[in-house]
Amino acid sequence: MKLNKEDILKALESITVPGEGQNMVDSGAVKNVVTFGDEVIVDITIANPSLQAKKRTEVDILKTIHEKVYEKAKIKINIKVEAAAAAATAKPNVIKGKAIPGIKNIVAVASGKGGVGKSTVTANLAVTLAKMGFKVGVLDADIYGPSIPIMFDVEAEKPLAVNVGGKSKMKPIENYGVKVLSIGFFTKPDQAVVWRGPMAAKALNQMIFDAHWDTLDFLLLDLPPGTGDIHLSIMQSLPITGAVVVSTPQNVALADAKKGVAMFQQDSINVPVLGIIENMAYFTPDELPENKYYIFGKDGAKNLAEDLKVPFLGALPLVQSIREAGDVGRPAALQTATSLEKAFEDITKNVVQEVVRRNDDLPATEAIKITTMAGCSAVKK
Repeated sequence: MKLNKEDILKALESITVPGEGQNMVDSGAVKNVVTFGDEVIVDITIANPSLQAKKRTEVDILKTIHEKVYEKAKIKINIKVEAAAAAATAKPNVIKGKAIPGIKNIVAVASGKGGVGKSTVTANLAVTLAKMGFKVGVLDADIYGPSIPIMFDVEAEKPLAVNVGGKSKMKPIENYGVKVLSIGFFTKPDQAVVWRGPMAAKALNQMIFDAHWDTLDFLLLDLPPGTGDIHLSIMQSLPITGAVVVSTPQNVALADAKKGVAMFQQDSINVPVLGIIENMAYFTPDELPENKYYIFGKDGAKNLAEDLKVPFLGALPLVQSIREAGDVGRPAALQTATSLEKAFEDITKNVVQEVVRRNDDLPATEAIKITTMAGCSAVKK
């Protein structure tokens, strides 16, 4: 039997893409249909990156063509995921508490220990998300050691004031398609920030709520190391969509990373942990590109993720160019056609997928409430 394109398209009009209201033809999901004899090739693009959505789409197409066109048709389906579309169609984090209008997802990037590359990972996640078509912002919440302005080559910039709805707001600095705010914009390079918790929390709240972030698919929060007062202030101010924990493979870092995961998973805080990223996983010298040297240990963060039953988002190598790129203010993920670009892209796709899954499967996160009793902080919902 000779199949024709019109019959295939008519059959596909009876299928709705997961997460969308229109059928896959009218929505533009079907990009191309090619027929020759009893064979047909269907090229389709969907927004939901989850394996379940892709499998359901494939099964629906096979079943529909076999039932409505020809039961012995030989069908090949090419499914492509458009990450930018995923953020637009995924159910956003419904914020209970003090919301930032226009921001769909707030992702905290944390580490239990300093020096594991948390800010470097944040910067590269941000530029990779922007390259994928997302609208992205970064809030540098590391009050005492802000490094994001350097990594985005904007340390000499100063946010301007803009009038929004009759109110004066800070306009974030933008570079590489990412909007950035940091306490580093308001201090001198050689000036130490010596603030107690309440003052630091006030400065953070101003950068969060007195800024004109406009519309964002993702706001990444570069948290300070540890599990201290700043973290509680952030989670008191904002309902966080989810948290990403960065660690290196050695035991001393893993012990602190475990505490970081435990902080978010406390019943009184209950921020979903999207996964763990292993940084500095191995070293490969230029002269021996096939060799991997596990300087800090092998698969430490990966094994920790398995033990804690949280997703492992991927591993990044220990590469001199990542450090150099951050120092000169051009994140390594901006380098095209490199293994580093591919590594950051794979990890970022995993983060997006976990955000989509989190928003589909879990209820909205609530901002926590903090009270002080007898000199101790008590955290409650």
